Amino acid sequence: MTEQASGAHHPQPRARTGGAQQPTAVEHVTGAQSLIRSLEEVGADTVFGLPGGAILPAYDPMMDSKKVRHVLVRHEQGAGHAATGYAQATGKVGVCMATSGPGATNLVTPIADAHMDSVPLVAITGQVASAAIGTDAFQEADICGITMPITKHNFLVTDPAEIPRTIAEAFHIASTGRPGPVLVDIAKDAMQAKTTFSWPPQTDLPGYRPVTKPHAKQIREAARMITSAKRPVLYVGGGVMKAGATAELKVLAELTGAPVTTTLMALGSFPDTHPQHVGMPGMHGSVAAVTSLQKADLIVALGARFDDRVTGKLDSFAPYAKIVHADIDPAEIGKNRAADVPIVGDAREVIADLIVAVQAEHEAGRTGDYAAWWKDLNRWREHYPLGYDLPEDGSLSPQQVIQRIGQLAPEDTIYAAGVGQHQMWAAHFIDYEKPATWLNSGGAGTMGYAVPAAMGAKAGQPDRPVWAIDGDGCFQMTNQELVTCALNNIPIKVAIINNGALGMVRQWQTLFYNQRYSNTVLHAGPEAAEQPNLGTRCPDFVKLAEAMGCVAMRCEDPAELDAVIAKANAINDRPVVVDFIVHEDAMVWPMVAAGTSNDEVMAARGVRPDFGDTEED
Repeated sequence: MTEQASGAHHPQPRARTGGAQQPTAVEHVTGAQSLIRSLEEVGADTVFGLPGGAILPAYDPMMDSKKVRHVLVRHEQGAGHAATGYAQATGKVGVCMATSGPGATNLVTPIADAHMDSVPLVAITGQVASAAIGTDAFQEADICGITMPITKHNFLVTDPAEIPRTIAEAFHIASTGRPGPVLVDIAKDAMQAKTTFSWPPQTDLPGYRPVTKPHAKQIREAARMITSAKRPVLYVGGGVMKAGATAELKVLAELTGAPVTTTLMALGSFPDTHPQHVGMPGMHGSVAAVTSLQKADLIVALGARFDDRVTGKLDSFAPYAKIVHADIDPAEIGKNRAADVPIVGDAREVIADLIVAVQAEHEAGRTGDYAAWWKDLNRWREHYPLGYDLPEDGSLSPQQVIQRIGQLAPEDTIYAAGVGQHQMWAAHFIDYEKPATWLNSGGAGTMGYAVPAAMGAKAGQPDRPVWAIDGDGCFQMTNQELVTCALNNIPIKVAIINNGALGMVRQWQTLFYNQRYSNTVLHAGPEAAEQPNLGTRCPDFVKLAEAMGCVAMRCEDPAELDAVIAKANAINDRPVVVDFIVHEDAMVWPMVAAGTSNDEVMAARGVRPDFGDTEED
């Protein structure tokens, strides 16, 4: 999506491989020592990992490093998601480490997650000794083969002399072009053998030349189309965030006067409260955002990939629109929707050049007239705002819980969400005004992401509050990393939106499966009546969190909501977990049913918006 993995607010340290730097003196070291020295040289300051036999040689010299902090996780999946959260919150490359076989395969899910969301990540795995590769040796797995479809590149290192070059190249590949995960698999004997270390190494990536500067002719054509359009929309994806182009985006938006819609991965790249922001598009996007794309005559896609969750049924998506598609990855352009003006380039450079080109159009007397368009957009915003009903039985509304967390948290808080209903409510009811304040698993939709990602974000940004907005289903997948947080002074806060069910799956069962709730109830099974000793809460999240070294609270009464959140905000020396018992029947609206057209968006159950007449009708 973008040339740089960094945001403007967090410059990205690159692998220092340039010829101007004087090489360090050649030293005789082990391959493992060379690995740790290489990590220090590329600027890696935090590694999330768990040792085992094949990676063990690397852990001995890491113990002596003054520059690399290792965070010992409880599960390798936690290491991968923590590295992702760290990368998303800081703009740096996240680093995780695991041993061979099951250690490496436990990283597959977070690697796939980082691949889908274009997160700069370097995963370092131990491998069995070179002579044993291919023999089905103990704890052997072909992790390079396994991860080939979900990494930007991967390396198998059997020669210790290749370790510095490989680490330098891995960090460069991960953080440039369209960011993504790179795996470095190192044979155990390569780490144990003696070698020489010098820095910087000579890198050799002849086939890797990301195009960052957009073509001037395409930029001029895009500017002409913007000023001549009647119903343009700036469709902003996560690539704008990755490029550090949020300041430029605001200038372009205000210069053009066009509406802006930001995808799930781009929340915070344009202020939610800005009058030109019409919301998040997609399956659970705002009515105004979904409809703006459907009715547009021009869509300017910036670092976005026309994901199926945004387009709905693809052949009915935005039927009146010409498409300007700008992306750092040429493979994305035309993949799902043909582009009338394709632009390959870094989002920051594209937007900066577009600003100049649009200004030239204005100086030539060509400005867009969007008055009628804004009249329609404002009508849709006014008639179909995001909202929710409070439960009639007086129980907690999950939307209200999340909204109040956002309203009561300090201004610079980072939010990490799991996947499901609570993720969509967090996207809807918390305002994201700045980049790198919203972390979530977008493309892969990985349950269990929130707690370890929040841990990684807090490790990378220790002075900023971090709230994990999690569901009771997601929380039960990776909550063991709260032990890691407690033991490593990483005081995150976790809100468990506890409706006793797999909420989003239950919503689909309500809407599409005649309310047959097959295997979505979490707090009690059919045998629970025969096991009264289990009680009504299994597990009891308060007891569980306390056992893991956290401060734990439970909230069931709306009258206590603000006081409980305020208490959680005031505790900053230990992790805090709050079990919010919420109504189980709350659903996420708006909604476009899977496989249907965005024209069939439902503002609420049984409520189809009346959009009135627009010009193309």
